[in-house]
Amino acid sequence: MLTPHDTPETAPGTPHSAGVPSDGDPLARERAHLAASRASLRAMREDVESLDLTDVTANWVNAAVLNARIEERIDSLADLAHTPLFFGRLDYVRQVAADEASGTAEGPYRAERFYIGRRHVHDPAGDPMVIDWRAPVSQPFYQASRTNPLDVALRRRFGCTGGDITAYEDEDLTAGGDGGERTSRLLQQEIERPRVGPMRDIVATIQPEQDEIVRAGLSGTVCVQGGPGTGKTAVGLHRVAYLLYAHRERLARTGTLVIGPNDSFLRYIEQVLPALGELTVRQATVETLVAHVPVTATDPAPTAVVKGDARMAEVLRRALRSHVGRPTEPLVVVRGSRRWRVPADEITVMIEELLARDIRYGAAREALPQRIAHAVLLRMEQAGEAPDDRVQNTVARDRAVKALVKEVWPPVDPAKLVVRLLGDADFLRAHSADLLTEEERTALLWPKPYRGVKSARWSPADAVLIDEARDLVERTPSLGHVVLDEAQDLSPMQYRAVGRRCSTGSATVLGDLAQGTTAWATPAWPEALRHLGKPEAHVEELTAGFRVPREVIAYASRLLPAIAPGLREVRSVRESPGSLRLVRTEPGALLPGLVEACHDALTHEGSTGLLVPDPLVEATREALVGAGLAPLAPGDETRADARLTLVPASLAKGLEYDYVVLGEPGGVVEAEPTRGAGLRRLYVALTRAVSGLTVVHEGELPRELGR
Repeated sequence: MLTPHDTPETAPGTPHSAGVPSDGDPLARERAHLAASRASLRAMREDVESLDLTDVTANWVNAAVLNARIEERIDSLADLAHTPLFFGRLDYVRQVAADEASGTAEGPYRAERFYIGRRHVHDPAGDPMVIDWRAPVSQPFYQASRTNPLDVALRRRFGCTGGDITAYEDEDLTAGGDGGERTSRLLQQEIERPRVGPMRDIVATIQPEQDEIVRAGLSGTVCVQGGPGTGKTAVGLHRVAYLLYAHRERLARTGTLVIGPNDSFLRYIEQVLPALGELTVRQATVETLVAHVPVTATDPAPTAVVKGDARMAEVLRRALRSHVGRPTEPLVVVRGSRRWRVPADEITVMIEELLARDIRYGAAREALPQRIAHAVLLRMEQAGEAPDDRVQNTVARDRAVKALVKEVWPPVDPAKLVVRLLGDADFLRAHSADLLTEEERTALLWPKPYRGVKSARWSPADAVLIDEARDLVERTPSLGHVVLDEAQDLSPMQYRAVGRRCSTGSATVLGDLAQGTTAWATPAWPEALRHLGKPEAHVEELTAGFRVPREVIAYASRLLPAIAPGLREVRSVRESPGSLRLVRTEPGALLPGLVEACHDALTHEGSTGLLVPDPLVEATREALVGAGLAPLAPGDETRADARLTLVPASLAKGLEYDYVVLGEPGGVVEAEPTRGAGLRRLYVALTRAVSGLTVVHEGELPRELGR
């Protein structure tokens, strides 16, 4: 363990760079602690690997489960060679005071110094070498300040390169202050570190307002409104990691899920949770959640808007319940030599009671035979017999009872229900008369009716309708926690589909109303949360930007009055003169201008993203290849050699690059069905840069950017 002589030799906030280590060099001792921590982690892993599971379990099923758990534990103890085990250190006031009084570090106060890292590491004696960043004792690393030190005397941050500690920076929190906090240079360097490959964790740079969201309780749903670069995606992922740490057993039973807007986005973020030691969190898009049929068609925007409207839930409910009939003849059950008669009106009352309870269609269908059987048992008892539960179950399975139930409460296939609803004008009108207009019904109907489920050409919105119908028939299993990213682009029916997956759990909803680019984009969070089934959710707003330079976000924010007048502008903490360039080319020279801008961007370290309107993607790709540049597609950035990615503007959401070249902003706007959607798409494209943005255009810029 380190001694109290490892106190800063220079003023707080000054980074110490690596030099030639000496016995009195604090940096050398920190490296020694890192080496010792890595050795302890190897020992922890070896202990697990050496476990002898022979004859531990009673059967092969338990053995398989135990072996799987052991393998997960071994994987979670992997040492990532490119990442140090800890990124910070906390020295508490109690230890410093004792050291000053005694002049020595020996004694009972050594445990008051904590190294904060991505996972817990202990030595062979069980004493902690590294404390998990999610532990309560680690929280002051993110929350302590000079005005509220939380008993912390000194906070040390480490600068790292290639898995080794190369610098450290101390902050004395006992000096008090006038309310202003110093900016950590190492923290800013970490934020600005070049982005090559997949998204990385932000455990070393989490800010106080982000930490409060990350550590919010499991029982409540949190909605995070965050502009570009405020870290909302990272906050959501780290919140999952925290909840799994704080509620491991509960979430191990109920499960967790991260929902992203597309597969490219999911590939980009897929390494964040494994880097934090969490290997079991499932990731999906809304489309994969509702993939009950093959999607081969695309709806026009007006049709998709109607299909995504929350009123469709009631239309489906009415259409499903219309299959329930009423008996016209009494039911006769034969038991031996006795015949038991249940009048039709009595069965009708049972049906009406089940409908009034509004339980799932399938559950009510299963309950009806038991109710009929119970009525038969009452008649047996009145006749002097003494039937038991076995008799009731036998009656419920009687051929006559089963035939009646099939007639009055027939099984319904959810996909066939949607086929009929979208293909039969009379059926649709009968169940939407007071809900939809004639124009909306016309938009809903398929151009031609399909004969069945297999012949239908399903759209993404149709798949969501089938998912709603399936839930009306049989309840969708609920998870313990769901993270929903880019939530502003979901339709009300998509929100309902997500809400079904966390109906008994909680959710973290992430989004930015200014970045809504679908025709059905969310206008306000309270409405969206109501469709999700979480109207009580707490809405947090992140307005401090860490990713996008101040000059770039200020330029993009010129669009806010037109696309989201109620939102506050993001205030970036990073000032980077020269980070924004506007280049207008001669007529016909747009593609050469884009190639030249990419060449310039690639002279810098890090990743480059070339964003263009979707109709220009293929021509741009040919121009890049002709110039000797081989661009990757979105999602392939996970490759270690990724430098240049060609991104259709429609897929840019959620991605980030060190340098962005944006081609023809006016074309980005024009590629969308409405100007409002186009301006929101442009806002997304303008805010993908971490270090620099070059806008190359041949035509006029949208007038909103001139404000």
